[in-house]
Amino acid sequence: MEKKQKSIHHILPHDLIHTIFLRVPAKHLVRLRCVSKLWYSLISDPHFAELHFQYSPAATNAFIFTINYTESYWALFIDDNNASRIKVVNPPFKNKNLVCDFKVLGSCRGYVLLHGNLNFLVVWNPLTGSNKRLSYSHIVSRRKHKGVSLPKKFHLYGFGYDVSRDEYLVILAWQDKDDHYHFDCFSLRTNSWINLDAAFPKSLGLMEWQPHGLLLNGAIHWLPLSLKAYRDAILIFDLKERAFSMISAPEQLVMSACSYPRLALLGGCLALYYPNKYYPNNDSYCWNTHIWVMKEYKVHSSWTLYQIPCGNFQPLCLSSNGDIIGTASIFSRKVGCFIYNVRRDLLEHIKKLPCQFPFRETVTVYTESLLPLPTDIKDMDNRPSESERCQTRKEN
Repeated sequence: MEKKQKSIHHILPHDLIHTIFLRVPAKHLVRLRCVSKLWYSLISDPHFAELHFQYSPAATNAFIFTINYTESYWALFIDDNNASRIKVVNPPFKNKNLVCDFKVLGSCRGYVLLHGNLNFLVVWNPLTGSNKRLSYSHIVSRRKHKGVSLPKKFHLYGFGYDVSRDEYLVILAWQDKDDHYHFDCFSLRTNSWINLDAAFPKSLGLMEWQPHGLLLNGAIHWLPLSLKAYRDAILIFDLKERAFSMISAPEQLVMSACSYPRLALLGGCLALYYPNKYYPNNDSYCWNTHIWVMKEYKVHSSWTLYQIPCGNFQPLCLSSNGDIIGTASIFSRKVGCFIYNVRRDLLEHIKKLPCQFPFRETVTVYTESLLPLPTDIKDMDNRPSESERCQTRKEN
């Protein structure tokens, strides 16, 4: 008798394949979905996607930034500090000729928040292509400053995830034509806008804050335009409790007269960075970048200082061994990628890049994922099964 050719499903148990897939990077799993119906079903399962995002040791940081109004670069880095991949990704705008203000506003769980002009936002997963368009036309008709480009349309904005409700939220704070402040959020689960004016502190001066919010520990964080005092320097909005709070910055930060501080996320920790002028001798001065990292969230004594020997360093993420990866301008209009070796106090230039980062362009960091949006899961639940589709074909 001829031996029957066995497939991989006869050799490896289903549970073992599941375990192996949890260790495969998301970018490879997208291609593996095409191998068989079984693999497609397993990799496309929302529960598997959640497990892979939470526990996979193969998670990869991606840097996304705009090249022009209709394209964005997608750059990935590996442990040897070279770019493993960099490619052009087209944003999910149907009519690219109308997109004249395309910007990346934030990231959350493998999704990025885009602004596409024409009074709408887009939540988009660059890896899977899943996306959802959010209109804020109800705000436009009541907004005070019409014709002003984003981010000045909104005094505060942010993008986050409420794990208690399995809910992605887009946060917007704006001012109407009667000078009244409003605080709204869009729920991707209910596909509706929610008014949160009751949670908004009446004494909060929105004009004094930087609009871009940073997601960490289920909360959005904002910094003021200038730090006049270290106490209550960082504004926090908890997505679960729907409440505001404040935390203090390091005391030394205000004493050093920092200008235009910014927030970053380094190794799951809140970081605050800014250029700092120092005087190595009495005749001249130099610039470096101070990075304060809060090693324990909301523990003031855990602020730790790193001094980068570069005045315009923008930290992006940590490498696997704890070094700080970031960008800095090296020539008049070119931005390079650098890595700061924390143990040796050494800044090294990553030279093997297929392209240069745009000059003065914000670089957004996100983690690749296969996660679907809640609306995608509802569509999957309502979709007929394979047996139902077969039965329909027979009847027809």
